[in-house]
Amino acid sequence: MEQPSANKPVEVSATLSTRPSKSAHQGVFGFPVHKDRATALGEVHARPAPVINAPRTLIKLCFITEGGFAVDQAVLAELSRQNGISPPLERARHHRIAMGKGSLWWERHTEASTYLWEGPGAKNFDAAAVGHPFGEAFPAPGSLIAAARIDLVKWTKAQEEKQLANFDRSTLCASVTRNGRAIIATDFRQDQDGMTRFVVLDKGMAPQRLGALAQRLFDIEIYRTLAMLGLPVAQRLAPRMREVEDRLAELTHEMRSLEPAGVEELLDEMTALAGTLEADAASSLYRFGASRAYDNIVQDRLQNLEREPIAGHDTFKFFLERRLAPAMRTCRAIEERQASLSEKLARAATLLRTRIDVEVEKQNRDLLQSMNRRAKLQLRLQQTVEGLSVAAVSYYVVGLLAYLTKGIGLNLPGISESALIALFVPVTLFSIWLIVRRIRKHHQEQDDDI
Repeated sequence: MEQPSANKPVEVSATLSTRPSKSAHQGVFGFPVHKDRATALGEVHARPAPVINAPRTLIKLCFITEGGFAVDQAVLAELSRQNGISPPLERARHHRIAMGKGSLWWERHTEASTYLWEGPGAKNFDAAAVGHPFGEAFPAPGSLIAAARIDLVKWTKAQEEKQLANFDRSTLCASVTRNGRAIIATDFRQDQDGMTRFVVLDKGMAPQRLGALAQRLFDIEIYRTLAMLGLPVAQRLAPRMREVEDRLAELTHEMRSLEPAGVEELLDEMTALAGTLEADAASSLYRFGASRAYDNIVQDRLQNLEREPIAGHDTFKFFLERRLAPAMRTCRAIEERQASLSEKLARAATLLRTRIDVEVEKQNRDLLQSMNRRAKLQLRLQQTVEGLSVAAVSYYVVGLLAYLTKGIGLNLPGISESALIALFVPVTLFSIWLIVRRIRKHHQEQDDDI
């Protein structure tokens, strides 16, 4: 099979790279398919590596797309139109445009988009020899976060010495990889154009493997930069967390000698501290999670990249872990401090709420005791009133009986009218007392049933 030459890169159809196959929609034997099946199947092809031969030069830019991918779509649509190909679909994750002797590769990521220019190899180390591959009118779709350049060079001993001599010897990292078929080198410093430069000395790698190796190097540079975005967040949060920790310590000391009247005020301040902490935790949640994910990708790429170190030079893994690992540990430490401090604030607030509940229960107890005393007083007053009411009712009933006796001229043999009226008094008192007693007993039985 004929291998693609350096000046004739393998063409990849933009239509095929951005549209799922027809079978992905139809399923197997006409069975209905899951709505996300095409996405799941297409993910394995979401990041095609360029198929290239040395000598070639690759430049990759990574932009943080805070406002979404609308700008990317507009840029790609215009570039596609200018080069006579179809623009990518709205949901496409990658797109390729052949531009003269080179190609422009676009990829969409979760929070960023990347633009890779792949073209003829530069004769000089100077980045200016390549020029501006994207064109001076290229509109940035967001803020630039990472930029890297890889020069793929055919290996000779003279080329190896020449290329390695262009790097800073104090930070030069070089390794033999792919079972001795390539040498990779970088100093992780930025050149005059602000790009991190890599060199791959090709000792006979297949074009597919060479493109995959270049992609891994770009991944290391881009994802280690994205992973480090968590460090500034952690550094900004550390002093604020220290203030919260110090204030929490003061509040917990105040709790031991706090008067009941000041409990609510202390709880309000503690709640405000918890709100501040939770707001910081919520704002940093995505960044710290993303940093962990990016760091895992970097570690995976490093693990599958190197095989043999070159004597006298650091390996990529050793150099990066010396600074990347402490930064990731700092982010994890801040996350752990946030979680621990949140638990401490919750416990302290719970203690204060418990104290408030105890005070409320004491107030309720005192209130119930006061209500009990009032009920007893009301009962005594009611009993007094009942006694007076018996006398009052009896007085009116005896008066009515006296009028009745005089009116009908009731006379009993041997008993005068006055004596008869006098006899009504005890009978009436006793009768009224029995009636009142029966009514009270009836009400008491109803209260007991309730």
